[in-house]
Amino acid sequence: MKTDSRTCAHILLAGVLAFTSLHAGAQLPVIFDNGQTRTLAPYLETLQKEPETVPPETAASPPPGAGDLRTLLPIRSPGLTPGKVAARAHARPLLRPFFLIGADARSRTWLTRHRAHLLSIGAIGMLVAADSEKDLRQIAALARGLSITPASGTDLARVLDIKHYPVLITASGLSQ
Repeated sequence: MKTDSRTCAHILLAGVLAFTSLHAGAQLPVIFDNGQTRTLAPYLETLQKEPETVPPETAASPPPGAGDLRTLLPIRSPGLTPGKVAARAHARPLLRPFFLIGADARSRTWLTRHRAHLLSIGAIGMLVAADSEKDLRQIAALARGLSITPASGTDLARVLDIKHYPVLITASGLSQ
């Protein structure tokens, strides 16, 4: 009897292995294809290529990039100006509070006055107007611990019907 059970076990194992090898060669099922699917092959080819050697004179002076402050300036947000913002309520479910400021005197004073509160509520800032590296550095010095990103606020201002900054935007409303 032992021989028969071993033989059956071997046959069963061979069948499982044969089925597995046939199934492994099959195509993966497509769950969703919107017609815009692209293959990863070009991206993988780029990763597989050997890095090109950079001539020493080029490596010494890289072209300006995203880390270069000059590429960010000037920061403009057409339709937004420094000014008074009337507090108003709204019901927009935001993940966290954020604020818009410029590099102007009104914004710098507002940031200094409200910094502790902004930190306590975890607000994120957008610097929507600045002309120079000096402006960026002044705002960074005043922010001390606040996250502020230089970016145009035009689209956001249009959606929220904001004309002026500095302004704090929370899930429940706008305030200055």
